[in-house]
Amino acid sequence: MNRIMKPVYVFLAPGFEEIEAITILDVLRRANVPVISVSIAGDLYVTGAHGITIAADKLYPQVDFMDADMLVLPGGMPGTTNLNVHEGLKSVLTEFVDQNKPVAALCAAPLILGQLGLLNGKKATCYPGYESLLEGAIISKNAVVQDGNIITGNGPGAAIDFSLKIVQHILGKDTSDALAQAMKHSPNKYV
Repeated sequence: MNRIMKPVYVFLAPGFEEIEAITILDVLRRANVPVISVSIAGDLYVTGAHGITIAADKLYPQVDFMDADMLVLPGGMPGTTNLNVHEGLKSVLTEFVDQNKPVAALCAAPLILGQLGLLNGKKATCYPGYESLLEGAIISKNAVVQDGNIITGNGPGAAIDFSLKIVQHILGKDTSDALAQAMKHSPNKYV
């Protein structure tokens, strides 16, 4: 695919699910997708749900999200709750969906899209137990679901498939399939 890629922004809030955030960042970088982690915590260093601290690439106020290819929300608790109280992020998510730009949310994070009314009539999945918060969604039991411009995943175990679905959306199925195969059988090729 010959096009100039814009960045994908992955949002980090205190209590994020480490497996999810790091997998998304890793898989997209293996695919040479420009991906930038964004802290909404007011500090570049953000600590996840299991005590792992990572350094984000940028702070929320430093980013012009309108240049983005996609916005991605890792889940985890209380990370999802912390994302969900950030009014600026919710405004940007709403604007993206209104403009038919892609967003993706994993684990508990699809509840943010549901509570904003962004899943109305769309198939979506989430971490078991949060389905009632996906307001207006057609609930799927699949690990990863794409409906139009929205990709959702159901938890840490789906992190690789969720990330590959993002790659597929941006670069196409052939690239996503090749990356999946390379990661499965020859990880050193992309290290």
